[in-house]
Amino acid sequence: MSSPAAQAVRLLTVKGETLAVAESLTGGLVAAEITSIPGASRVFRGSVTAYATELKQELLGVDPGLLSSHGAVDARVAAQMAAGVRVALGTDWGIATTGVAGPDPQDGQPVGTVFVAVDGPLGGGSGTAGGGKVTSLRLNGDRAEIRRETVRSVLELLVGELASEQTGNERPQDTERNGGF
Repeated sequence: MSSPAAQAVRLLTVKGETLAVAESLTGGLVAAEITSIPGASRVFRGSVTAYATELKQELLGVDPGLLSSHGAVDARVAAQMAAGVRVALGTDWGIATTGVAGPDPQDGQPVGTVFVAVDGPLGGGSGTAGGGKVTSLRLNGDRAEIRRETVRSVLELLVGELASEQTGNERPQDTERNGGF
């Protein structure tokens, strides 16, 4: 079984689409995971590591009122980060991570509170409103484990959205069977 990053690169390549990443608590780990896959340069445009709250607003267009009222650890912030990086880097898809890896709580949220988001093209039967989807996670473990699981979760969310948009011979299993990526 291939990794979620390899599956994402394969599906994006088949679709001829591109990806950008907005990261907070993962600090560049998602981008590193994607770029470790041969062929990622065909689909991966870049990333923004907006670790500081104000950078989420300045670089990704997250609503400042939302940030001041709810903090950076919020489902709507994750959604806006994914949409913002997609616009900022001119891609078909954007994914984002925000949350609390520890050791201390942040914005009134306990350690292990994480939100991952994907924003993509409208339509295609994905069933997502406005082209975006957010998943709330409650993760256990130390800081490194929380960050690792966040990377895996956001990539699996992306793969799920990409796979749900496949039709006909573009299905991932057909690509693998026919010697694809």
